[in-house]
Amino acid sequence: MKAKPDRKPVKWRLKAGATWHDKLHGEHPSHGRVVELPPAQQKAGAKTLLIRRPLDINALVRQVPKGRLVTVTQIREALAKRAGADNACPLTTGIFLRIVAEAAEEQRREGRKRLTPWWRVIDGSGALRERFPEGVKAQAVHLRAEGHAISRGRRKQTHLVEDFQDSLVRIGVDHGRSEVARRLG
Repeated sequence: MKAKPDRKPVKWRLKAGATWHDKLHGEHPSHGRVVELPPAQQKAGAKTLLIRRPLDINALVRQVPKGRLVTVTQIREALAKRAGADNACPLTTGIFLRIVAEAAEEQRREGRKRLTPWWRVIDGSGALRERFPEGVKAQAVHLRAEGHAISRGRRKQTHLVEDFQDSLVRIGVDHGRSEVARRLG
């Protein structure tokens, strides 16, 4: 069942000096909305776009077990499917992944032990995410500690998880649908 697109423009600002935790938990009027794409932006039959909440992305990432990986595309597809949208916004998904990662590192500095494992999220090509806390080097350290081999890509700054496809976890699949997908419903 497709969600009904929302067309209302939204104005909202987070308070200056907000922590990453505040950004993760902050309610925004656009979060959780399915919006209709203008005709010029409709590609491959995609007419609706989901703008999810950072906490929904956090919930998915928290479910990725140690030694396993998930791609940004998998996260977007799972979120869109659960909301009945054609796609999830790639821009906000990337921003919210950064918020999830920074909030986890903020919690680490506060002494918390159980963190959202942001380092298990990679790009569809197996590349590490440059916009995570402390860049690809920190993500590589975490992934190596979980048994993944990291190599240099063709571009100077690119780092790749070797044989990453073997470590991908399936999310958002029905019948055998993951616990992640059930919790988002």
